Amino acid sequence: MVVSSVNFSGNSSKNLFSEKKGQSIGTVRSMNYEIPGTFVLESGKTLSGVRIEYEIYGKMNAEKSNVILICHALTGDAHAAGFHEGDKKTGWWEIAIGPNKAFDTEKYCIICSNILGGCKGSTGPSSIDPETGKHYGISFPVITVKDMVKAQKKLVEHLGVKQLFAVAGGSMGGMQVLQWTVSYPEMVKKAIAIATTASTTPQQIAFGAIGRKAITDDPKWKGGDYYGKEIPSQGFALARMIGHITYLSDASMQKKFGRLQQDTDNTDNSGTKAGTKGMTSIKDTNLSETSPELSHDFTPDFQVESYLNYKGDNFTKRFDANSYLYITKAVDYFDLARNGSLIEGFSRVTAKYLVISISSDWLYPPYQSQEIVSALSANGVDARYEEIRSQYGHDAFLLEEGQLNYLIRSFLSHVLVSDVINRNFYTVSRDETIEHASKLMVKERVSHLPVISETGKLEGIVTSWDITKAVACKINELDEIITRDVKYVYEDERIEKASSIMDDYSISALPVLDSEHRIIGIITSESISALIGRFG
Repeated sequence: MVVSSVNFSGNSSKNLFSEKKGQSIGTVRSMNYEIPGTFVLESGKTLSGVRIEYEIYGKMNAEKSNVILICHALTGDAHAAGFHEGDKKTGWWEIAIGPNKAFDTEKYCIICSNILGGCKGSTGPSSIDPETGKHYGISFPVITVKDMVKAQKKLVEHLGVKQLFAVAGGSMGGMQVLQWTVSYPEMVKKAIAIATTASTTPQQIAFGAIGRKAITDDPKWKGGDYYGKEIPSQGFALARMIGHITYLSDASMQKKFGRLQQDTDNTDNSGTKAGTKGMTSIKDTNLSETSPELSHDFTPDFQVESYLNYKGDNFTKRFDANSYLYITKAVDYFDLARNGSLIEGFSRVTAKYLVISISSDWLYPPYQSQEIVSALSANGVDARYEEIRSQYGHDAFLLEEGQLNYLIRSFLSHVLVSDVINRNFYTVSRDETIEHASKLMVKERVSHLPVISETGKLEGIVTSWDITKAVACKINELDEIITRDVKYVYEDERIEKASSIMDDYSISALPVLDSEHRIIGIITSESISALIGRFG
């Protein structure tokens, strides 16, 4: 386990950010995929016609080995970066996705999808039940984080991606990252879990319970059957206000609001202060000295009250109350410990991990991230722990652009041959016929065939060019055209070395060997071209 924190002091920070500032990816559009057949949930219940909303930024390389899946937080959506046509607001993780940012769209292909159970294009409680023709409401089955990840896997497979270069996300998105590496360890090479937990605590469950009660106690909720009617806005806004407090910190609220009172004539529509004019501090003032209105009127007096009211009211216009109920409950159920042991729960994980916590996060405090790293390390997983120093609280993963980009970019750029190796490869032995080798190349659409011994050791390589030459020269034996002076790399070497060899010898593929000189895969120029600067 590697433990460290970010320090931006001295000349090092100046050099670190001397390169050009990242740019926006510009206008983007959302797409929709319908999962064929019946989708079976962890509960055993089923759904038909499940639709998943998603967006893609950047391009997949030929081998689709540069794909990164971004998982959103509780009330997020598929729109993680760029602009929708006509919108002025960018996606929710604009600070991290785009050219020259942490998730560099000139190197990687980024996918972000709206979760199952959401209300931003994916199937959820507000969707129409194909069996009844009406909104699901609370007839929608209970969902879990595991179900959300399963739906994402269906989408990834639909896009032809067999293995993800990385999965990343913060908060509930981080839970999805953890679940990915537990449920589908063979499909994830790198994992980035930010400000999250592997097991929801009683305090976290308590906050969710209060928010749900605020919704269900609103008379307009009507047992979840409010579609086409008035929404339970009062209770829903209150739920968001409660939740939003947990995303902040005492320091950030003190800095933003202090004890300033608001003058409704001098505040903007968001409830935040428009300046010092009209603001009154009561830090050193007794209530008996204030006006009668302040003593007896329970309407919002303080800036922080107005801010929370705005956040709550605005949220009800963009999200669905029933989705909020289902998703928060899925978070409550989240627990990756097995038989009470997180070490056992992570026993199948193989992905390399970056776990990031936030110093002022009291919703998912640093100790929970440290527990994740300890359990991963106990299983021999390459897991690195980093802590962002910030006063912003839990929301820092959406705000701390400099620290976040530095940590993620450093983690992703440290790429080994093992991170891009193709382990699904084909070989021949030297006593095979040229005809057999030729047919195998055509059938499997490969241009290189390693020649191996009975013990799996590399003896040479045959290319499609060698086959063509053999046919022209009427050579029948494969042994006559084998190239025995083969260049190769080991899986624990950096891809820069592989790329250098390919450059120096004008070759497009290299066998990857283990310590006993046995071939364990192939690495091609296409698989690494987008991941290092001089090819990208």
